[in-house]
Amino acid sequence: MLKIIIPTIMLIPTALLTPQKLLWTSTTTYSMMIATLSLQWLTPTYYPHKNLSQWTGIDQTSSPLLALSCWLLPLMILSSQNHLQQEPTLRKRMFITTMIVVQPFIILAFSATELTLFYIAFEATLIPTLILITRWGNQPERLSAGIYLMFYTLISSLPLLVTILYLHTQTGTLHLPTLALSHPRPTNHWTTMLSSLALLTTFLVKAPLYGLHLWLPKAHVEAPIAGSMLLAALLLKLGGYGIMRVTILTGPLPSLILYPFLTLALWGALMTSSICLRQTDLKALIAYSSVSHMGLVVAATMIQTHWSFSGAMILMISHGLTSSMLFCLANTNYERTHSRILLLTRGLQPILPLMGLWWLLANLTNMALPPTTNLMAELTIMTSLFNWSYTTLILTGMATLLTTAYTLSMLLTTQRGMTPTHFTSIQNSTTREHLLMALHIIPLLLLILKPELIS
Repeated sequence: MLKIIIPTIMLIPTALLTPQKLLWTSTTTYSMMIATLSLQWLTPTYYPHKNLSQWTGIDQTSSPLLALSCWLLPLMILSSQNHLQQEPTLRKRMFITTMIVVQPFIILAFSATELTLFYIAFEATLIPTLILITRWGNQPERLSAGIYLMFYTLISSLPLLVTILYLHTQTGTLHLPTLALSHPRPTNHWTTMLSSLALLTTFLVKAPLYGLHLWLPKAHVEAPIAGSMLLAALLLKLGGYGIMRVTILTGPLPSLILYPFLTLALWGALMTSSICLRQTDLKALIAYSSVSHMGLVVAATMIQTHWSFSGAMILMISHGLTSSMLFCLANTNYERTHSRILLLTRGLQPILPLMGLWWLLANLTNMALPPTTNLMAELTIMTSLFNWSYTTLILTGMATLLTTAYTLSMLLTTQRGMTPTHFTSIQNSTTREHLLMALHIIPLLLLILKPELIS
């Protein structure tokens, strides 16, 4: 554990003290080395916890998410080079430091075996993202987006803290392996219900359940590209991971809690997909699509079967890479045309033909085409939900139909059609951007060859 966390923390003085000429290269190569080192966690094992130290340990549940979070740091640094070119050196250093500071917290949150440490790391990821959004966003609305993000997260995480303290008084320990062994003694019916509700609300806001998702499109639209990638790929996964961890403790959920949340998640997948069809803003469209995908994850983790857990895991990993790639593509468009409106950025394929190929690949993975892990995950989730109750098939089937519809419409509006006349001079796509897209899509296509790494 420490051989990843300590180099990640040492990235901060690296970013602050490197000479300016070597700033981007050194931070990117260093974080790539950390990312390749973190791939060792993926080796499948039958032990419940690998690399177990006193507070952290790596599970079959958390190792894919840990590898994903280490993998995304160099990609975030790569993607934000262009829009920081005009800034003075000190601000570049500050930006890279903010991106790096969030990384140890995410690693701690995914690998904590102790609930209080998990809570602290879960809350601490909020601060650097807030700084990224409210300082480096593009429009003045970024302040309201930051306020939305902060209040949604803080208000929802208060019940979690109270319930964690209550659990501590009840069982006398918060160590997760110990808690899994000691069965919570059956107290009052209302107590179990309220505690499981309080444990769930935090993570349902974080992995936005439809109805609690309003902070997400706002934050995504206003954030810089690194903030968007961080939010879409890692912070949303904290929600799904937290549900997985916590529902094992509470035992089977009471149906009074299960039914409304499950209905909301599936109905929300349907609703957000149909919102995507009439969306004008590219980044908001991708943000809403991630709400609909995470709705499937929430529905799967609610019913707590082995199949649905592994499906939710695979979907979280593949969605992290896919939506992050889509945000990078939207950002390359935005840097060239300075507009996120879909109608103003039409017909880019004749101008940037190679980018058209990346767009096609990203959209095909987003709508779950057969050779991708997205399809495998969605099929697993759908079969487990169908096994749980037959009527869910209507909702999930409609949601996939709408997903393909809005993905194809996004592809067609951005790549096809008449090129608008106001594109007089557009820079070519750089090698850096091609490398960025390749590093997103190659792991996705390789994972289908050995999917037991992430299930």
